[in-house]
Amino acid sequence: MPYPVNITIDRLIANRDRVTVLFRGILAIPHMILVGGAGISLNLAMDGTLPKLGSEGGLLGAVAGFLAVISWFTIVIAGAHVIGIRQFCTFVMRWRVRALAYLMLLEDAYPPFGDAPYPANIDIVDPPLPRDRLTVAVRIILGIPHFIVLFFLIFGWTLATIAAWFVILITGEYPAGLYDFSVGTFRWMMRVEAYMLLLVDEYPPFSLE
Repeated sequence: MPYPVNITIDRLIANRDRVTVLFRGILAIPHMILVGGAGISLNLAMDGTLPKLGSEGGLLGAVAGFLAVISWFTIVIAGAHVIGIRQFCTFVMRWRVRALAYLMLLEDAYPPFGDAPYPANIDIVDPPLPRDRLTVAVRIILGIPHFIVLFFLIFGWTLATIAAWFVILITGEYPAGLYDFSVGTFRWMMRVEAYMLLLVDEYPPFSLE
């Protein structure tokens, strides 16, 4: 069975927009303030908070992280995920996917502020009921192996993006191998984020596919 978090990205290798690629880091700033960048911190609950995904997650990401703490209690105690909280966290995830696909050079179209059609998207299937209270209760511990692997993968992804930035400016193309690696790392990261936000209960695969 496919994993209940699916990221779709229209493959964009050739005929890249060199001008927007040149200034991509600047153009993406408004979105990064709101929904964060690409990164992961291994400061696991040292300050009593959830692990920090997505370079602190931006303003909306911080709200989603706080709501995940509330959801932890409602699911563990009552077995219920408040619908409004789930809808908001899913909304933030959709925005993050679009913004990060743009920031990390996977797409050239400027992402919308909020919900609108875009060539990068995420689909999250509602988990079966009742929720798995046990895995929710120990979710941070279960996520540690992924945090460690993602720390190195995202470091490699950052280097790949920097290399791709230079190649695109010179040739107008994103090297296919680097592109596929970047998409795979992106997919892995977003699955883990959805898992940590308690949007799904199925354990994320250790896979770039």
